[in-house]
Amino acid sequence: MADVTSKLESVDGADAQGAEKSRQAKASAVEAGPPPDAIEPDKDLTPEEAEQARRKYLLKRFWISARGYWGRGGDGFAWPCSIGLLVMIGMNVGFQYGINLWNRGIFDAIERHDAGTVYFFGAVFPPLVLGSVALVTFQVYVRMMIQRRWRKWLATALIARWLANGRYYQLNLIGGDHKNPEARISEDLRIATEAPVDFIAGVISAFLSASTFIVVLWTIGGALTLPIAGASVTIPGFLVVTAVLYAIITSTTIAVIGRHFVRVSEVKNQVEAEFRYTLTHVRENGESIALLGGEEEERSDLDKTFSNVLKQWAQLAHQHMRTTFVSHGSMLIAPVVPVLLCAPKFLEGSMSLGEVMQAASAFAIVQSAFGWLVDNYPRLADWNACARRVASLMMSLDGLERAEQSDALGRIRHGETEGEAMLSLNDLAVSLDDGTAVVKETQVEIEPGERVLVSGESGSGKSTLVRAIAGLWPWGHGSVDFHADRRLFMLPQRPYIPAGTLRRAVAYPNAADGWPLEEIKAALDKVGLDYLKDKLEEEAPWDQTLSGGEKQRLAFARLLLHNPDIIVLDEATSALDEKSQDKMMEMVIEQLPKVTIVSVAHRAELEAFHSRKITLERREGGAKLVSDIDLVPRARKRNVLLRLLEDGRALPKGKTRLSKVEGPRGGS
Repeated sequence: MADVTSKLESVDGADAQGAEKSRQAKASAVEAGPPPDAIEPDKDLTPEEAEQARRKYLLKRFWISARGYWGRGGDGFAWPCSIGLLVMIGMNVGFQYGINLWNRGIFDAIERHDAGTVYFFGAVFPPLVLGSVALVTFQVYVRMMIQRRWRKWLATALIARWLANGRYYQLNLIGGDHKNPEARISEDLRIATEAPVDFIAGVISAFLSASTFIVVLWTIGGALTLPIAGASVTIPGFLVVTAVLYAIITSTTIAVIGRHFVRVSEVKNQVEAEFRYTLTHVRENGESIALLGGEEEERSDLDKTFSNVLKQWAQLAHQHMRTTFVSHGSMLIAPVVPVLLCAPKFLEGSMSLGEVMQAASAFAIVQSAFGWLVDNYPRLADWNACARRVASLMMSLDGLERAEQSDALGRIRHGETEGEAMLSLNDLAVSLDDGTAVVKETQVEIEPGERVLVSGESGSGKSTLVRAIAGLWPWGHGSVDFHADRRLFMLPQRPYIPAGTLRRAVAYPNAADGWPLEEIKAALDKVGLDYLKDKLEEEAPWDQTLSGGEKQRLAFARLLLHNPDIIVLDEATSALDEKSQDKMMEMVIEQLPKVTIVSVAHRAELEAFHSRKITLERREGGAKLVSDIDLVPRARKRNVLLRLLEDGRALPKGKTRLSKVEGPRGGS
């Protein structure tokens, strides 16, 4: 049987278009390949060495997934676009060489006072410029298209993995470096896919330019003879030697003074993400903060977080200042060096003015190619930080995915019930991801039409049990089985209100046009929200506008529209007063008389609307079911529904915790 997530999708009645999008997203996740094996750090490493090894592996982990864009399951346009970009880079170097020759020709003509040749070169220049500009413009388009499509492919695969099997929720339950996944998927992933394309294009362009114009410098400059201590020293290819030495000095200098750039950029990105999260948290909880008057406390927290941002920006600015000092100085000095070196040959007549200008142009291009690291070191550092943040999220998802495929930690199974049972928990135990027990072995069977109330003190594991039933909590053992082809719908304590129109909020998770407008209005009327019927097409921040009670009423309206077979209510009436709660429960029983209900709640008044009550009690080593009571007498006896064991000891003969009492049928 499909897992509960699939069951929820079928229950909610997703349309064909949504199903196709879901299929494509899952396909993207499959194309990304299985998670790589877990890498355990060497026990002999110091903490600093282990952290360094982890940081190196993060870049490897990023490329394991990212390179799939050019793989068999990647984008069909990846290779044609990449090859086309390389061809255009080569052609652009050809245009650079043409302009370099133009420099030599026109300055030689000026030196000779040859007006005809000057006019000729003046006429040749516009086509050269137009061709180069057109080529570079189209090159930018292709480069950005690769970046856009690569980001789309990788983000689609990562989001599919993040949303699959409730992992986006499970990340909150496990340890690891995956805070603020939304920032990692949006901003960090954007930089992580844009920068490599720029870097590779830049490196290839720099290599081709350096190779081409080193030959030009060697050919034009020749050898330089210098008198030193009464002897003559000849330096072959002196312009090339100077260009290489100049580049080595500047690149080494920038590498030394910017050696902390990567770490500073990584910390800066992390504190920026934390600041965004804090602001979002304040916005999402604005009502509670305002009611409690917590503005000063929140401002103090925001000031503290923002101070960390400014501190990291100050450190980053210091790094930028140091690298800018070198890069800007290099930019000013580079054009002058070849002119000074060529001046002796020009003055002695062995080099023409055109050759001097060609050498100066070629030297500047070679220096720019060699100085690529100087110009791009800050972006390279930023990419390192962003790629590692994305890879950290990937590694956390890897761990969850491996756990789903392995029984090492124990996994709760999901299957189909036998006979007419609507829902059964078979030897179900729920634990944390480290194996700590939350709920002990539980054996429960719920028949069609039963209304079961799960009670117990706070912290006894009731909500955890509900999450296990929904498939959101995977750790433990035993199984949760549903009747085949039955539809499940869950009402959490805090209903989710999506952005958009009120109509969309009522129809969620189906599309807003999933039901006729009159049917949606009728559902609102039944739950006491008739005063909102005229606002169904209005777009507003409904999550902030509606009160807690109104949100819970709206969730019951959703319930009526979806008309499921099984309902799980997790404190779904906690924001309603007793009278409103009674109306909601009576309405559900009246409108959906055959539905099976599993409720988690504290209020004793809800017993009147249920036919059965099971109680969880917190114990050392995990919560345990201690009673299973019939609130309404039934004609036939249930199968064994509760394991009568406690602390490994059987109950004394004649004793039982499984009791049956008659209770009110209220609401029937």
